[in-house]
Amino acid sequence: MLNIGTILYLNPFHFKNGATPKNKYFIILKSVDSKIIIASLPTSICKAPSLINHSHGCNHDPERCFNCFAFEAGKVVCTNGFAFPLPTFMYGNEVEEYEIDKLNFDHKIEGVDYEIKGQLTESDSLEILNCLKQSASIRRGVKKHL
Repeated sequence: MLNIGTILYLNPFHFKNGATPKNKYFIILKSVDSKIIIASLPTSICKAPSLINHSHGCNHDPERCFNCFAFEAGKVVCTNGFAFPLPTFMYGNEVEEYEIDKLNFDHKIEGVDYEIKGQLTESDSLEILNCLKQSASIRRGVKKHL
């Protein structure tokens, strides 16, 4: 379940900062020593509409310190045919490390607490990693693992 490139939908996701839990997609980008995973919580919120054209792929503007991977609504991104229903964005500054133990997956029930949406295609997985590696806003320790 915690394989690189897996997209989960958590019902709800409990944020590290204590913010109100809500349902969120969760994309696993890397596993580190089977204790920590590097992941992103993509969002349907476009934080820089004037900088990106919403086309599928990497949107990187180093002059403005902006990095985002955009998913087009309805474009298949997983090997099982899964596509995000809305335009969805992954921002470099929102890639985080999560301790697997604190995510409590051992106590979650598939179909109730989470859904496995699919496995990213190899091409999308590589494109996302290459895009995020360009980001100046990813913390150095996280970037090193990517």
